[in-house]
Amino acid sequence: MKIAVPAEADKLETRVAATPETVRKLIALGAECVVQAGAGANSRIPDDEYEAAGAKVLKTATAVLRDADIVLLVGRPAEADLDGYKEGALVIATMDPYGHEEAVKAMAGAGIAAFAMDFMPRITRAQAMDVLSSQANLAGYQAVIDAAEEFDRALPMMMTAAGTVPAARVFIMGAGVAGLQAIATARRLGAAVTATDVRPAAKEQVESLGGKFVAVEDDEFKQAETATGYAKPMSAEYQAKQAELVAEHIKKQDIVITTALIPGRPAPRLVSNEMIASMRPGSVIVDLAVERGGNVEGAEPGEVIKVGDVKIVGHLNVPGRIAASASALYARNLYSFVETLIDKEKKEIAVNWDDELVTSTNLTRNGVVVHPAFAEKGDA
Repeated sequence: MKIAVPAEADKLETRVAATPETVRKLIALGAECVVQAGAGANSRIPDDEYEAAGAKVLKTATAVLRDADIVLLVGRPAEADLDGYKEGALVIATMDPYGHEEAVKAMAGAGIAAFAMDFMPRITRAQAMDVLSSQANLAGYQAVIDAAEEFDRALPMMMTAAGTVPAARVFIMGAGVAGLQAIATARRLGAAVTATDVRPAAKEQVESLGGKFVAVEDDEFKQAETATGYAKPMSAEYQAKQAELVAEHIKKQDIVITTALIPGRPAPRLVSNEMIASMRPGSVIVDLAVERGGNVEGAEPGEVIKVGDVKIVGHLNVPGRIAASASALYARNLYSFVETLIDKEKKEIAVNWDDELVTSTNLTRNGVVVHPAFAEKGDA
């Protein structure tokens, strides 16, 4: 049983799918682990640490992938590399398949069994495998750090002999995992924090962290959460009322961090040009949804731009900006899933294709697309 960890095809990706810690655990399951040279460099993991953990380090992706039964990645494999994968190999990554249906078909055509970690069900036994939560948590933290770097004033209130410096006002839009961590981090830095979300449960969570909740709390708001804990798309009427409330609130804010995403849909537009123009000079907006079209009008993926006297931060791959921490958590997520696919006594792969963890995440198998969200009629 060979488990391969190639370097990421995306040169902007700084994370790695296994760490020396998880390599040791995989070897204990009976696996031979092979890591591509330099794969962990951007996460501060030199090759000799992988070797000390028991992995073989090989120079090329071709050598690493040869005869690999399981391949661990951060992002989905590049189509150009699929020829190097063993037919039937289990390929486990954050696949980001929505909007990339052709890439899913290409993986099916290559004969691999592709698993999307970003489709992991939100059930109790899958909590340790929840890559979306582990990475969003770090993104929320980093968003506040990035905002503080761009903001040209202090965040906490400071009482000095020369007078008092008021606390910066930070507004978090979207109180999911990223938003809640952003609230906690901004509070730790001494900011005055407010937050909004369309899910009723978010109010108590925001207030428990010391933030003030801002939302139109009507009947639609009270039913605005799916059974799996995600936000439902809201009506045009509610969006208009919420936008009016937010527009008034945002005028008084120093820093705004937007985190709103709906799985399988473009990011909702939360901050308009008119709202940006109303903000005070020197204000900062961080758009964590910029890779999905952005919550902020005019946000540029991968850029920090100025609109008037307001900075809009649109960094890509925000968890990758703290790659060492992100890789440590992501690798543990992958290990937790991989161990469910292995018979610990026989020390061999034993996938239960009827397991909810498998059916929820498996995109392709035996040459076809099997996930119901992407399979064409007759394929699955």
